[in-house]
Amino acid sequence: MTIPPRSPRHLRLAAHAELISLIVMLANVFTIHLKPISSVMGPIHGCAYLFVVIATWRLKPAPAVNIAALVPGVGGLLALRLLDRGDAAVGQQT
Repeated sequence: MTIPPRSPRHLRLAAHAELISLIVMLANVFTIHLKPISSVMGPIHGCAYLFVVIATWRLKPAPAVNIAALVPGVGGLLALRLLDRGDAAVGQQT
């Protein structure tokens, strides 16, 4: 029995940062709507999203993982789930 490789730690951190920043931004918009929170969380969310997409792409997984990573907000967590399931072979050569 082989154990599938775990996804990289940096991808896990970025995926969680992406989701948490989206939750904070949406909570801010639907409650008090403070502009400083929006101006800080927007770039954090955008950077985390881009980091997830690029980090996933650099792993060279199956195409389904790359497509999952493109979903804003939860794409990083979806990609991590696919990677940890072992359905997507990390490090495939094209």
